Amino acid sequence: MVNNDPKAPLLPERDKERNPVLECVGLGIDFGGLTAVDDFNITIGATEICGLIGPNGAGKTTVFNLLTKVYQPTRGSIYLDGKDTKHMNTVRANKAGIARTFQNIRLFKGLTVMENVLIGLHNEMDYRLGGALFRLPNYWKAERIARERALELLSIFDMQDFAEHKSGSLPYGSQRRLEIVRALATNPTLLLLDEPAAGMNPAETDDLMSNIKKIQETFQIAILLIEHDMSLVMGVCEGIAVLNYGKLIAKGTPAEIQNNPKVIEAYLGAGGGDDA
Repeated sequence: MVNNDPKAPLLPERDKERNPVLECVGLGIDFGGLTAVDDFNITIGATEICGLIGPNGAGKTTVFNLLTKVYQPTRGSIYLDGKDTKHMNTVRANKAGIARTFQNIRLFKGLTVMENVLIGLHNEMDYRLGGALFRLPNYWKAERIARERALELLSIFDMQDFAEHKSGSLPYGSQRRLEIVRALATNPTLLLLDEPAAGMNPAETDDLMSNIKKIQETFQIAILLIEHDMSLVMGVCEGIAVLNYGKLIAKGTPAEIQNNPKVIEAYLGAGGGDDA
């Protein structure tokens, strides 16, 4: 059955007895006289894989920027694990459990793969400035634990052998995986993936699909992804929300969304342009 109420929660059975990881209520943002997102409502289960799709310019990346506090909403509320994020900035939102990747890869390409992951582990580094400056025992202990954790995360994606390689020297698909590993290093409860398959060939996309499922199963976290590759979205997402002109027009299972007249009309009638 198609969900005709875009505001209604849509959760997997396994998450219905658990508190949602994310709740957006009446979320909106204006830039001058332009409304980019309006009355955005979504509830994501604790271990749900959810897709956020829509034509170019629909406002998908703007939603991600609101969730990560790059932008502060003009109206509405965002609750992460039941906590209102109203007064959070990007750093506090990350520490509260939300991590993301970007449309355009944002690695420190002059640093090694290991160093990129260690940067993501900064929330777990347990030593003070003095310990780092004077190389006290607690500094070396924290560094050893962090490196072991970084290798553990890299091994999930079979990247441990590249730990000392410069991240900029990796193939494109491996750089995409590394960005996801770095995000996971912050120990999130909600992982936002912004067009993770962009620029990938079909084999890399299939590998990415397997990795997204592996992340959900291994870490037992929620994943919200923006993606234009419908084979990936339909193959990995349990629920899908559709955005058009800054408003949610539908939510449902992949099968429901594929056959939703509003969604079909939005895509067939969509023009080009960059995402807002």
